[in-house]
Amino acid sequence: MTSRTPAVLSAALLICGVAAPVVSQDALSLFHNMQHALGGADRLAAIRDFEQDVRAESIDGRTGQSMGEGRKRTRWVAPSYLRVDQVGPESTDVLFSDGNNGWEILPGTQQVVALAGGELEFAKRYVETFRLRTWLADRDPRYRLTSPSPNLVRVSDGDPGHQLDITIDAVSSLPVKTTTVTLSDPAHPMPSDEVVTEWELVDDVRFPRRWTVFRAGVRVAEARDARSRINRGLRVADLAAPPPDLKPTFH
Repeated sequence: MTSRTPAVLSAALLICGVAAPVVSQDALSLFHNMQHALGGADRLAAIRDFEQDVRAESIDGRTGQSMGEGRKRTRWVAPSYLRVDQVGPESTDVLFSDGNNGWEILPGTQQVVALAGGELEFAKRYVETFRLRTWLADRDPRYRLTSPSPNLVRVSDGDPGHQLDITIDAVSSLPVKTTTVTLSDPAHPMPSDEVVTEWELVDDVRFPRRWTVFRAGVRVAEARDARSRINRGLRVADLAAPPPDLKPTFH
């Protein structure tokens, strides 16, 4: 499990001067079916905060061997406040972003530093591709929805490097695979796939419970037993406050 997860869509795009998303009918139909399978667009839009605790096994992409287990706690408050606390064999760090700025405690350090450069770009994209935002991309005027192949919806702001592809299961209509360009290493962007194998139902909304992460087609993580919670009254002030001991927080 790495701290650097999916990449994203950033620049604003107005199509034909109309503040509404551009979609193909095939893409819109697929996307609406996906939203219905997840619990419904209105129910997704009503989520004000989200928390997920994940345990995952990191895998050496060169050898296929396990590197050990890590833990990741993700908290999000609508529309764009994100906090990630993580410990694992590859990194132990903490990150907060409001979508434009933020801070982090980098692996191996004991200080809070402002996000800048590639780390800031990574955080911005992390926020933009957060599931609860991309699952409502049809309501965001920045994005164009197309369907370049069967059971695939592409979300794009016009920059090929920012596009996000969602593969939708033909039977369940759930989003079983998401493909992006990850900035886990800001200097070396690479394609990333997240393939969901198990779901859980939380207050009538479905969230991934088990999934596999691939980087450039190589398996690098197996996430399992994710536990999700919604609308529990998370506060932005709590997400924005660095941990007093400068260590990831899991309670």
